Amino acid sequence: MNVEQMKLVVKEILSKTDLTPCVVGHRGVGKTAGIIQACRDLDRRYVSLRLGQMEVGDLVGIPFRDGETMHWSRPSWLPWDDDQPTVVHCDELNRAQQEDTLQAIFQFVEPPAEGRLRALHTHTLARRHKVVVSINPPDGSYQVATLDRALIDRMVMLYVETDYQCWARYAAERELSGEVRRFLAGNAGLLARQGAPMDLLVEPSERGWEMVSTLRKSCRFPADLEMEVYAGIVGKEAAIMFMRWLADHKGRPLSAAEILDQWGEVAERARAQRDDVQAATINDLTATLAASPTLTAEQEQNLVNYIAVLPRDLCFALVKALLRIPKVALLLVQDKYDGVIYDAVEAISQEAR
Repeated sequence: MNVEQMKLVVKEILSKTDLTPCVVGHRGVGKTAGIIQACRDLDRRYVSLRLGQMEVGDLVGIPFRDGETMHWSRPSWLPWDDDQPTVVHCDELNRAQQEDTLQAIFQFVEPPAEGRLRALHTHTLARRHKVVVSINPPDGSYQVATLDRALIDRMVMLYVETDYQCWARYAAERELSGEVRRFLAGNAGLLARQGAPMDLLVEPSERGWEMVSTLRKSCRFPADLEMEVYAGIVGKEAAIMFMRWLADHKGRPLSAAEILDQWGEVAERARAQRDDVQAATINDLTATLAASPTLTAEQEQNLVNYIAVLPRDLCFALVKALLRIPKVALLLVQDKYDGVIYDAVEAISQEAR
Protein backbone atom coordinates (compact mmCIF):
# COMPACT_ATOMS: atom_id res chain seq x y z
CA MET A 1 0.00 0.00 0.00
CA ASN A 2 1.09 3.61 -0.46
CA VAL A 3 1.30 6.26 2.26
CA GLU A 4 -2.20 7.63 1.67
CA GLN A 5 -3.66 4.13 1.93
CA MET A 6 -1.59 3.51 5.06
CA LYS A 7 -3.01 6.68 6.65
CA LEU A 8 -6.55 5.51 5.93
CA VAL A 9 -5.91 2.09 7.50
CA VAL A 10 -4.08 3.51 10.52
CA LYS A 11 -6.91 5.98 11.21
CA GLU A 12 -9.49 3.20 11.00
CA ILE A 13 -7.55 0.93 13.38
CA LEU A 14 -6.70 3.66 15.92
CA SER A 15 -10.18 5.16 16.02
CA LYS A 16 -12.13 1.89 16.26
CA THR A 17 -9.93 -0.73 17.97
CA ASP A 18 -7.21 -1.18 20.61
CA LEU A 19 -4.93 -3.00 18.16
CA THR A 20 -1.41 -1.77 17.42
CA PRO A 21 -0.60 -1.00 13.77
CA CYS A 22 3.06 -1.42 12.80
CA VAL A 23 4.09 0.50 9.68
CA VAL A 24 6.93 -1.25 7.81
CA GLY A 25 8.76 0.59 5.05
CA HIS A 26 12.10 1.67 3.67
CA ARG A 27 13.74 4.95 4.65
CA GLY A 28 12.19 8.13 3.33
CA VAL A 29 8.96 6.55 2.13
CA GLY A 30 6.88 8.72 4.48
CA LYS A 31 6.07 6.45 7.43
CA THR A 32 6.46 9.07 10.15
CA ALA A 33 4.92 11.90 8.13
CA GLY A 34 1.92 9.69 7.33
CA ILE A 35 1.42 8.77 10.98
CA ILE A 36 1.63 12.43 12.05
CA GLN A 37 -0.93 13.38 9.40
CA ALA A 38 -3.22 10.56 10.56
CA CYS A 39 -3.02 11.92 14.12
CA ARG A 40 -3.83 15.39 12.85
CA ASP A 41 -6.85 14.09 10.94
CA LEU A 42 -8.06 12.30 14.08
CA ASP A 43 -7.45 15.42 16.20
CA ARG A 44 -5.07 13.47 18.44
CA ARG A 45 -1.89 14.68 20.10
CA TYR A 46 1.26 13.03 18.71
CA VAL A 47 4.08 11.78 20.96
CA SER A 48 7.19 10.24 19.40
CA LEU A 49 9.47 7.73 21.13
CA ARG A 50 12.72 7.28 19.18
CA LEU A 51 13.52 3.90 20.64
CA GLY A 52 16.96 3.78 19.06
CA GLN A 53 17.94 6.56 21.51
CA MET A 54 16.22 5.22 24.64
CA GLU A 55 17.18 3.01 27.55
CA VAL A 56 14.97 0.99 29.88
CA GLY A 57 14.85 3.82 32.44
CA ASP A 58 13.47 6.17 29.79
CA LEU A 59 10.55 3.80 29.36
CA VAL A 60 9.70 2.42 32.79
CA GLY A 61 10.95 5.37 34.87
CA ILE A 62 13.60 5.68 37.56
CA PRO A 63 13.12 3.55 40.71
CA PHE A 64 12.67 5.23 44.09
CA ARG A 65 11.72 4.06 47.57
CA ASP A 66 8.75 5.15 49.62
CA GLY A 67 9.35 3.59 53.01
CA GLU A 68 9.74 -0.14 52.40
CA THR A 69 8.10 -0.01 48.96
CA MET A 70 9.84 0.40 45.61
CA HIS A 71 8.15 2.60 42.99
CA TRP A 72 9.04 3.78 39.49
CA SER A 73 8.68 7.42 38.47
CA ARG A 74 6.22 8.09 35.67
CA PRO A 75 8.01 8.89 32.35
CA SER A 76 7.36 12.46 31.15
CA TRP A 77 6.24 11.27 27.70
CA LEU A 78 3.48 8.98 29.02
CA PRO A 79 0.05 10.68 28.68
CA TRP A 80 -2.05 11.10 31.79
CA ASP A 81 -5.56 9.65 31.83
CA ASP A 82 -7.25 13.03 31.34
CA ASP A 83 -4.83 14.36 28.70
CA GLN A 84 -6.04 15.07 25.18
CA PRO A 85 -6.44 11.77 23.26
CA THR A 86 -2.90 10.90 22.24
CA VAL A 87 -1.10 8.56 19.87
CA VAL A 88 2.26 7.33 21.18
CA HIS A 89 4.47 6.54 18.17
CA CYS A 90 7.09 3.90 18.98
CA ASP A 91 9.46 4.86 16.16
CA GLU A 92 12.43 2.72 15.11
CA LEU A 93 11.24 -0.16 17.29
CA ASN A 94 13.79 -2.56 15.85
CA ARG A 95 16.61 -0.04 16.27
CA ALA A 96 16.52 -0.31 20.06
CA GLN A 97 20.20 -0.63 20.88
CA GLN A 98 19.80 -2.80 23.96
CA GLU A 99 17.92 -6.07 24.20
CA ASP A 100 16.35 -5.07 27.52
CA THR A 101 14.93 -1.89 25.90
CA LEU A 102 13.18 -4.04 23.31
CA GLN A 103 11.92 -6.36 26.00
CA ALA A 104 10.61 -3.43 28.04
CA ILE A 105 8.60 -1.94 25.16
CA PHE A 106 7.20 -5.38 24.24
CA GLN A 107 4.51 -5.09 26.92
CA PHE A 108 3.53 -1.60 25.79
CA VAL A 109 2.95 -2.39 22.12
CA GLU A 110 0.87 -5.45 22.98
CA PRO A 111 -2.87 -4.68 22.73
CA PRO A 112 -4.51 -4.75 26.17
CA ALA A 113 -6.37 -7.87 27.23
CA GLU A 114 -10.15 -7.54 27.46
CA GLY A 115 -11.14 -5.46 30.48
CA ARG A 116 -7.57 -4.30 31.12
CA LEU A 117 -5.46 -1.29 30.21
CA ARG A 118 -2.33 -1.18 28.09
CA ALA A 119 0.60 -1.23 30.50
CA LEU A 120 4.30 -0.50 30.74
CA HIS A 121 5.75 -2.02 33.90
CA THR A 122 3.82 -0.32 36.75
CA HIS A 123 2.28 2.37 34.52
CA THR A 124 -0.97 2.12 32.56
CA LEU A 125 -2.32 3.93 29.50
CA ALA A 126 -5.97 5.03 29.42
CA ARG A 127 -8.06 3.57 26.58
CA ARG A 128 -8.48 6.99 24.99
CA HIS A 129 -4.76 6.90 24.12
CA LYS A 130 -3.39 4.64 21.36
CA VAL A 131 -0.05 3.21 20.24
CA VAL A 132 1.42 2.91 16.74
CA VAL A 133 4.78 1.42 15.73
CA SER A 134 7.06 1.93 12.74
CA ILE A 135 10.15 0.02 11.64
CA ASN A 136 12.55 -0.42 8.74
CA PRO A 137 12.44 -3.92 7.21
CA PRO A 138 15.22 -6.34 8.23
CA ASP A 139 16.47 -6.83 4.66
CA GLY A 140 20.17 -6.44 5.42
CA SER A 141 20.44 -2.77 4.44
CA TYR A 142 19.62 -1.40 7.92
CA GLN A 143 21.26 -1.82 11.30
CA VAL A 144 18.19 -3.24 12.99
CA ALA A 145 17.42 -5.96 15.50
CA THR A 146 15.45 -9.03 14.48
CA LEU A 147 11.97 -8.95 15.97
CA ASP A 148 10.85 -12.28 17.34
CA ARG A 149 7.62 -13.96 16.26
CA ALA A 150 5.91 -13.29 19.58
CA LEU A 151 6.27 -9.52 19.11
CA ILE A 152 5.30 -9.55 15.42
CA ASP A 153 2.25 -11.63 16.34
CA ARG A 154 0.93 -8.81 18.53
CA MET A 155 0.83 -6.12 15.84
CA VAL A 156 -0.96 -5.44 12.56
CA MET A 157 1.87 -5.21 10.04
CA LEU A 158 1.25 -2.62 7.29
CA TYR A 159 3.77 -2.69 4.45
CA VAL A 160 4.23 0.72 2.78
CA GLU A 161 5.89 1.26 -0.60
CA THR A 162 6.65 4.32 -2.68
CA ASP A 163 4.02 5.46 -5.17
CA TYR A 164 4.67 8.26 -7.66
CA GLN A 165 1.12 9.65 -7.75
CA CYS A 166 0.98 9.69 -3.97
CA TRP A 167 4.37 11.43 -3.78
CA ALA A 168 3.40 13.93 -6.47
CA ARG A 169 0.32 15.02 -4.51
CA TYR A 170 2.45 15.37 -1.38
CA ALA A 171 5.09 17.37 -3.29
CA ALA A 172 2.45 19.74 -4.66
CA GLU A 173 0.91 20.28 -1.23
CA ARG A 174 4.33 21.01 0.27
CA GLU A 175 5.25 23.22 -2.70
CA LEU A 176 8.48 21.34 -3.37
CA SER A 177 10.77 22.62 -6.10
CA GLY A 178 9.06 22.73 -9.49
CA GLU A 179 12.23 21.50 -11.21
CA VAL A 180 12.40 18.47 -8.92
CA ARG A 181 8.71 17.68 -9.44
CA ARG A 182 8.93 17.97 -13.23
CA PHE A 183 12.08 15.87 -13.35
CA LEU A 184 10.52 13.07 -11.33
CA ALA A 185 7.33 13.23 -13.39
CA GLY A 186 9.43 11.85 -16.25
CA ASN A 187 11.75 9.73 -14.10
CA ALA A 188 9.48 8.15 -11.49
CA GLY A 189 11.86 5.20 -11.28
CA LEU A 190 14.29 7.42 -9.39
CA LEU A 191 12.03 7.46 -6.35
CA ALA A 192 12.56 4.66 -3.81
CA ARG A 193 12.52 1.29 -5.57
CA GLN A 194 9.27 -0.66 -5.36
CA GLY A 195 9.17 -4.34 -4.59
CA ALA A 196 12.16 -4.32 -2.22
CA PRO A 197 11.86 -7.16 0.30
CA MET A 198 10.05 -6.35 3.54
CA ASP A 199 8.83 -9.79 4.61
CA LEU A 200 8.78 -10.31 8.39
CA LEU A 201 7.65 -13.95 8.20
CA VAL A 202 4.15 -13.22 9.41
CA GLU A 203 2.28 -16.50 9.89
CA PRO A 204 -1.22 -17.52 11.03
CA SER A 205 -1.87 -17.85 14.76
CA GLU A 206 -4.83 -17.87 17.11
CA ARG A 207 -4.00 -14.32 18.21
CA GLY A 208 -3.69 -13.23 14.58
CA TRP A 209 -7.13 -14.54 13.64
CA GLU A 210 -8.59 -12.82 16.70
CA MET A 211 -7.13 -9.53 15.41
CA VAL A 212 -8.62 -10.20 11.97
CA SER A 213 -11.97 -10.79 13.69
CA THR A 214 -11.66 -7.49 15.57
CA LEU A 215 -10.91 -5.60 12.37
CA ARG A 216 -13.78 -7.21 10.46
CA LYS A 217 -16.25 -6.36 13.22
CA SER A 218 -15.01 -2.82 13.90
CA CYS A 219 -13.39 -1.41 10.74
CA ARG A 220 -14.23 -0.84 7.09
CA PHE A 221 -11.35 -0.94 4.62
CA PRO A 222 -11.49 -0.39 0.84
CA ALA A 223 -11.75 -3.73 -0.95
CA ASP A 224 -8.32 -3.35 -2.55
CA LEU A 225 -6.66 -2.88 0.87
CA GLU A 226 -8.48 -5.51 2.91
CA MET A 227 -6.32 -8.44 1.81
CA GLU A 228 -3.13 -6.44 2.42
CA VAL A 229 -4.21 -5.62 5.97
CA TYR A 230 -5.05 -9.24 6.79
CA ALA A 231 -1.80 -10.43 5.15
CA GLY A 232 0.07 -8.27 7.66
CA ILE A 233 -1.53 -10.29 10.46
CA VAL A 234 -1.79 -13.92 9.29
CA GLY A 235 0.50 -13.93 6.26
CA LYS A 236 -0.22 -13.60 2.55
CA GLU A 237 -1.18 -17.21 1.87
CA ALA A 238 -3.71 -17.39 4.72
CA ALA A 239 -5.12 -13.96 3.82
CA ILE A 240 -5.65 -14.99 0.18
CA MET A 241 -7.40 -18.19 1.27
CA PHE A 242 -9.61 -16.22 3.67
CA MET A 243 -10.58 -13.61 1.06
CA ARG A 244 -11.38 -16.38 -1.46
CA TRP A 245 -13.54 -18.09 1.16
CA LEU A 246 -15.38 -14.81 1.82
CA ALA A 247 -15.97 -14.35 -1.92
CA ASP A 248 -17.28 -17.92 -2.26
CA HIS A 249 -19.68 -17.42 0.65
CA LYS A 250 -20.73 -13.86 -0.11
CA GLY A 251 -23.85 -14.78 -2.02
CA ARG A 252 -25.07 -17.56 0.25
CA PRO A 253 -28.06 -16.99 2.55
CA LEU A 254 -27.42 -16.33 6.21
CA SER A 255 -28.21 -19.33 8.37
CA ALA A 256 -30.53 -19.41 11.38
CA ALA A 257 -27.48 -19.96 13.61
CA GLU A 258 -25.81 -16.81 12.26
CA ILE A 259 -28.97 -14.73 12.82
CA LEU A 260 -29.53 -16.03 16.34
CA ASP A 261 -25.95 -16.28 17.59
CA GLN A 262 -23.84 -13.84 15.53
CA TRP A 263 -26.14 -10.91 14.83
CA GLY A 264 -23.48 -8.29 15.55
CA GLU A 265 -21.29 -9.77 12.82
CA VAL A 266 -23.97 -10.38 10.18
CA ALA A 267 -26.38 -7.46 10.66
CA GLU A 268 -25.13 -5.55 7.61
CA ARG A 269 -25.31 -8.65 5.43
CA ALA A 270 -28.82 -9.36 6.69
CA ARG A 271 -29.99 -5.89 5.65
CA ALA A 272 -28.37 -6.20 2.23
CA GLN A 273 -29.67 -9.67 1.24
CA ARG A 274 -31.84 -9.86 -1.86
CA ASP A 275 -35.45 -10.94 -1.27
CA ASP A 276 -34.88 -14.41 -2.75
CA VAL A 277 -31.84 -14.92 -0.51
CA GLN A 278 -33.79 -13.49 2.44
CA ALA A 279 -36.50 -16.07 1.84
CA ALA A 280 -33.97 -18.87 2.24
CA THR A 281 -32.84 -17.41 5.58
CA ILE A 282 -36.46 -17.12 6.72
CA ASN A 283 -37.12 -20.76 5.79
CA ASP A 284 -34.08 -21.88 7.77
CA LEU A 285 -35.15 -19.78 10.77
CA THR A 286 -38.69 -21.15 10.87
CA ALA A 287 -37.50 -24.72 10.46
CA THR A 288 -34.84 -24.31 13.16
CA LEU A 289 -37.22 -22.69 15.65
CA ALA A 290 -39.95 -25.24 14.98
CA ALA A 291 -37.47 -27.97 15.95
CA SER A 292 -35.89 -26.08 18.86
CA PRO A 293 -38.06 -23.14 20.03
CA THR A 294 -36.22 -22.37 23.28
CA LEU A 295 -34.20 -19.17 22.98
CA THR A 296 -31.79 -17.37 25.27
CA ALA A 297 -32.45 -13.69 25.97
CA GLU A 298 -29.72 -12.73 23.48
CA GLN A 299 -31.09 -15.01 20.76
CA GLU A 300 -34.58 -13.63 21.34
CA GLN A 301 -33.31 -10.07 20.86
CA ASN A 302 -31.32 -11.09 17.77
CA LEU A 303 -34.43 -12.63 16.23
CA VAL A 304 -36.40 -9.41 16.79
CA ASN A 305 -33.49 -7.38 15.39
CA TYR A 306 -33.61 -9.48 12.22
CA ILE A 307 -37.37 -9.07 11.88
CA ALA A 308 -36.89 -5.30 12.20
CA VAL A 309 -34.60 -5.06 9.14
CA LEU A 310 -36.85 -7.08 6.81
CA PRO A 311 -38.96 -5.44 4.12
CA ARG A 312 -42.62 -5.16 5.12
CA ASP A 313 -43.93 -8.18 3.18
CA LEU A 314 -41.12 -10.48 4.31
CA CYS A 315 -41.49 -9.22 7.89
CA PHE A 316 -45.19 -10.14 7.89
CA ALA A 317 -44.46 -13.54 6.34
CA LEU A 318 -41.83 -14.40 8.97
CA VAL A 319 -43.94 -13.21 11.92
CA LYS A 320 -46.92 -15.19 10.59
CA ALA A 321 -44.80 -18.34 10.43
CA LEU A 322 -43.30 -17.78 13.88
CA LEU A 323 -46.68 -17.21 15.53
CA ARG A 324 -47.49 -20.82 14.65
CA ILE A 325 -44.74 -21.92 17.04
CA PRO A 326 -46.28 -21.47 20.54
CA LYS A 327 -43.06 -20.88 22.52
CA VAL A 328 -41.78 -18.35 19.98
CA ALA A 329 -45.19 -16.68 19.71
CA LEU A 330 -45.17 -16.02 23.48
CA LEU A 331 -41.83 -14.25 23.13
CA LEU A 332 -42.85 -12.09 20.18
CA VAL A 333 -46.07 -10.74 21.72
CA GLN A 334 -44.29 -9.17 24.68
CA ASP A 335 -45.04 -5.45 25.02
CA LYS A 336 -41.39 -4.49 24.63
CA TYR A 337 -41.43 -5.73 21.03
CA ASP A 338 -44.56 -3.85 19.95
CA GLY A 339 -42.54 -1.37 17.92
CA VAL A 340 -41.28 -4.17 15.68
CA ILE A 341 -44.02 -6.81 15.83
CA TYR A 342 -47.31 -4.91 16.33
CA ASP A 343 -47.98 -3.95 12.69
CA ALA A 344 -47.36 -7.50 11.53
CA VAL A 345 -49.61 -9.03 14.18
CA GLU A 346 -52.37 -6.49 13.43
CA ALA A 347 -52.21 -7.24 9.70
CA ILE A 348 -52.31 -10.98 10.35
CA SER A 349 -55.32 -10.54 12.66
CA GLN A 350 -57.21 -8.56 10.01
CA GLU A 351 -56.34 -11.19 7.43
CA ALA A 352 -57.77 -13.89 9.72
CA ARG A 353 -61.02 -11.88 10.18
